[in-house]
Amino acid sequence: MKVKPELTNREKIYWPDDNISKGDLLDYYESIADVIVPYLKNRPMSLKRNPNGINEEGFFHKDAGDLAPAWMKTASVYSESTEKYINYLLCNDKNSLLFIANLGCIEMNPWNSTINKPEQPDYIVMDIDPSEKNTFDEVIDVALEIKNILDEMDIKGYCKTSGSSGLHVYIPFNKKYTYEEAKDFSHFIATVVTERLPKLTTLERSLSKRKKNKIYVDYLQNRRGQTLASAYSVRPKPGATVSAPLSWEEVRHGLSPKDFTIKNMAQRIREKGDIFKGILGKGINMEAALKRMEAFHQPSS
Repeated sequence: MKVKPELTNREKIYWPDDNISKGDLLDYYESIADVIVPYLKNRPMSLKRNPNGINEEGFFHKDAGDLAPAWMKTASVYSESTEKYINYLLCNDKNSLLFIANLGCIEMNPWNSTINKPEQPDYIVMDIDPSEKNTFDEVIDVALEIKNILDEMDIKGYCKTSGSSGLHVYIPFNKKYTYEEAKDFSHFIATVVTERLPKLTTLERSLSKRKKNKIYVDYLQNRRGQTLASAYSVRPKPGATVSAPLSWEEVRHGLSPKDFTIKNMAQRIREKGDIFKGILGKGINMEAALKRMEAFHQPSS
């Protein structure tokens, strides 16, 4: 029998400038648990813990399975980089979500694949990562160019704010391909973007080597074990921003990631429903998509 976890230190202030507490965070996750859990279920969780709030850096805690109560599921996954098994927590229901949040995890960082098929991701992510010199309107321009490319391949992509300064575009894969194939496909898309927007985008990951006004189109998030903040995850950022799924009609100049917060996201979900669930649906046919792209750019005779 599952027992609701003890929720501690609810009065602790996590966002001092906004007077938002740990209790507010727990209440938010409890209110949207039914919507966020499908994006976390059976996925190893890389815990980012901020037990003293956002003004401290916090720390990552992957091997957290030993913390789990008896009712909570865990998964032991071999890590080639550390050459050992890591015991991950799994967030498969509301109580698991609250247990993880109570550890000081403001954000939820799941794998792109589940423990059922750990080598085959459910989706790929194009992570649009600006430098400090870029405007959010420029980030939007990159996302819209990615949408143009996906349209040419007859692929439906799904966009969300990162909850920080960037945008994420997801493409459903439905476990059809390996991580290596997923990374190659996302690399192709990133390369096309940088060819079309050479003054704005780059494939240079290092901020120190990157030109100050360039946006990094990050395809390397599509590797085994990489994580990004889930849809509907809170971020440890000023204003208690949330990683918000967007309709493409909303992805236009003037949009701000600060528009979506712990205070208004539950109401937005009630009004719009879960507009991101397509990322867990039918996966693309990669080979057919590439053929369409090739045909789209064939010169007319």
